[in-house]
Amino acid sequence: MANIIKIDNSILKRTARVEKKRKEKTKEIRVYFLIVCEGEKTEPNYFKSFKTNVKSFVYTIDTLGEGTNTKDLVKRTIAARDKSSQKYDSVWAVFDKDSFSPNNFNSAVILAENNAIKVGWTNEAFELWYLLHFQYRNTAMSREEYKSALEKEVNSKIAIQSKSKKSKKFVYEKNSKDMYAVLETYGSQDLAIKNAERLLSTHNCTNYSIHNPCTKIHLLVKELNGNSEELNNQIKERS
Repeated sequence: MANIIKIDNSILKRTARVEKKRKEKTKEIRVYFLIVCEGEKTEPNYFKSFKTNVKSFVYTIDTLGEGTNTKDLVKRTIAARDKSSQKYDSVWAVFDKDSFSPNNFNSAVILAENNAIKVGWTNEAFELWYLLHFQYRNTAMSREEYKSALEKEVNSKIAIQSKSKKSKKFVYEKNSKDMYAVLETYGSQDLAIKNAERLLSTHNCTNYSIHNPCTKIHLLVKELNGNSEELNNQIKERS
């Protein structure tokens, strides 16, 4: 007669709990982003650099560089969302104030909000978001001034970290594919988020064109990092 080995019930329960946790950890939830950018390369290159595996989420990030003005960009974002066979979890229009008129800029923000499009706008230029990785800036600057300030900050960090006195100098290139890596290496995304939140808190009115400097890029970044409570709850309810 064969021996029957009895396994303690508590061990069975513990094993079941471990297996359940293992399955929960490996369960992946697919999340779909649509990010339509005013810039054809600068912003799309940056957002494409984000991890597509975050916590229990697996991201599909569709980025479009439209190279068009603010209001038209929002219209194209609405059209891209509505015509797509894919149902997106989060849809963003990303654009700068630049030289666009106050009316055009404000109208674009309002049009987006009225059509459930999230807006990652920056006043004056997207480079403000980059600079916030190094310092808090609450005075208006031109795109060229942002470029110079950014180069100064990065090169300062390179000089500190490098053992060579002839280390290669960083020169900002608008359409670079490496900016995410540069900012991760020499800057702090957590600091950028804190600085952006601080800037946003200084503006109360809905005349967005005078909110200079200011950006909402950090809200999109928080979503891409899996740190948006609102989006995370929305995804969990959906799944």
